[in-house]
Amino acid sequence: MDKNYKVQFEPKHLLEALSFNLMKPATENEYGFCQDGKVFIRAYLNFPQREIGFVRETEEASLAYFVKRFELAKNKVDTLAREVTTVQNKGSFLTKVVQMKAYLADFDGLGDFLPLFDQLEQMESYLRELIQNNQIKNLEIKRALIQDAVQLADQEDILKATEDLLEIKLKWVKTGPVDKQFQDELSDEFQAVLDAFFLRRRAYFEEKNRQIDEKIAILQGFIDSVHQLRKAEDIDDSVVKVKELQKEWKTILGLPPKKQSMLWKNFKKANDMFFEKYNRIKGIDYKPRVDPRVQELNTMTGELEIKLSDQANMVATAELAKAYLVKWKEVSAQIKSIDRSMAERFRNACDKIFEMNYLLRVISYRHANLNEKPRLEQLKIMINQMDYMTKKEKGELEDFIAQAERDRQIEEKPIQSKINTQKRKISMKEMLLTNFKTELDAILNS
Repeated sequence: MDKNYKVQFEPKHLLEALSFNLMKPATENEYGFCQDGKVFIRAYLNFPQREIGFVRETEEASLAYFVKRFELAKNKVDTLAREVTTVQNKGSFLTKVVQMKAYLADFDGLGDFLPLFDQLEQMESYLRELIQNNQIKNLEIKRALIQDAVQLADQEDILKATEDLLEIKLKWVKTGPVDKQFQDELSDEFQAVLDAFFLRRRAYFEEKNRQIDEKIAILQGFIDSVHQLRKAEDIDDSVVKVKELQKEWKTILGLPPKKQSMLWKNFKKANDMFFEKYNRIKGIDYKPRVDPRVQELNTMTGELEIKLSDQANMVATAELAKAYLVKWKEVSAQIKSIDRSMAERFRNACDKIFEMNYLLRVISYRHANLNEKPRLEQLKIMINQMDYMTKKEKGELEDFIAQAERDRQIEEKPIQSKINTQKRKISMKEMLLTNFKTELDAILNS
């Protein structure tokens, strides 16, 4: 061919060729292309072609960047698929799947999005079917709970009914949602059962409180009557009436324990004052009878309080305190009522002995001859060790409470019991620590 040969275009064809060359992307791949300094993703599914970025360095590098960026979308879909497979509450992931589809539709990357959308469609279909089945089960459960609530609300025992209904309500809350077309109707029906019951409960307690107030007024009247009879001129007639009031007092039952106890103390005081006057008028030398069992409890308490200062024999004292704890329970069970202050005295004496014994046992590992040291040195050692133990136990208790709050177990009875026990132990340690410091100050200032 002649080297001077040239292809000739007519003007029309020349314009078409130039137009073709201008529109043809300079750099492209299966999923996108670069043109006019911009990066585009090709149309797929029902998503149109769109711009996803700019050419930063070279067109090849820009395409490679968006191809690599596609892996981010793929990893997100894979992670979501694993979560849907492993989690227990799968229904909660439906929204995440729908959001992921929207995320992919606007994602700036180049790659094969079709398998990702297929995967999400399968997940969505699976979750919707699962949710539908769960909603059918939840509907059956909630209808059954309503029937149970109706029966429990009719119980005569209001307190038992309240406990049972609160348990039913907890089950209701824990049961998942139902189809929206049933949700409002079911909730209204269940709430109507609860509202009707608690209306009846309120009326019950209003009547109960009215009866209690009436009984309180009667018993207060008995107390006032005894005071008036003490001032009456005919003491013999008054004795008969006071004894009648004592019999009637025993027939008035059903008051709250604290209120009953307070009224009884006032009634007993009024009776004691009356019979003191009666015995004085009649010349009777009356010695109040002391329950030997109460006397035994007092004796045990006093003995332990005395032995608390016997540091050298604290091991034996701790064993005695353990034995007395068992004995206290046996004896106190036979007594109708025990003075709270006396019980608290005994408990404090035991706690101090146990804490003191523990302190001395810990100290003995490093100071076997503690009791042979001067009292000043003993106190310094005990103060240092007790201060350390107190701070350590306070920190452990704070950590325990914080963990219980995180686990939402703080209101559970075993947790509260443990917290109260630890607080009592710390309180006893602080009390002993204060006593040690007071004794040390007295020695230093003497």
